[in-house]
Amino acid sequence: MDQARESEQKDEDYGYGLFPKRKEGKYKKGSLGESLFTFHNKCQVMLHFALETSPYAKFLLGVMKQSGCAAYKDRHFACEDCDGIVSGGFDAATSQIVLCQNNVHRQSHMNRVVTHELIHAFDHCRAHVDWFDNLRHLACSEIRAANLSGDCSFGNELSRLNFGVKGHHQDCVRDRALRSIMAVRKVSLEEAKKVVEEVFDSCFNDHAPFGRIPHSKDYVKFSSHDFQNRDRYYSNL
Repeated sequence: MDQARESEQKDEDYGYGLFPKRKEGKYKKGSLGESLFTFHNKCQVMLHFALETSPYAKFLLGVMKQSGCAAYKDRHFACEDCDGIVSGGFDAATSQIVLCQNNVHRQSHMNRVVTHELIHAFDHCRAHVDWFDNLRHLACSEIRAANLSGDCSFGNELSRLNFGVKGHHQDCVRDRALRSIMAVRKVSLEEAKKVVEEVFDSCFNDHAPFGRIPHSKDYVKFSSHDFQNRDRYYSNL
């Protein structure tokens, strides 16, 4: 296999095939083609609104800034066309969050996708995550993102006609983490299930930086207060 084909295969294995604009520049930044692209403009507007108004996004951005990993709209977020099955992704190679402008059409969806990907960015900031070669690391971050972003909230599950009794939230998190892994890695279903189960308990119970599963905006307010005052106890000893 020559170098070009090997590079193309490597990109595909890491899920880059889902984000074709990562490898090509159809429009130059600021060009007429870009300015007239309705999906792109709508995506940019919804992204701006999410970053300015979503308590989840604002909290995560603040935490990352305090952790030395400030994220900026123009540098760390990109609205692009994607494969039909994904809404967004975190590109660890460029530290960019990709938002799928052809698949995200509602503000509530944008808010959730931004939150989900910011959790990946937070994990990238705080830990030595080996996104490309350690499937356990990827599975852990996918579990955390599904658990903490609202992906598995009662309202979202109801809209998918998925609802159950005790343990449904955990089942939803498992399922969405599994789907995410299968979308970006060429692994068997059995292998993906195995790695999710291996890390599930520890990663499901890792609620950083929220401190708890943020089921509502009020939970985020409590999380923000707790995070801001995390060192007060020790400073008074």
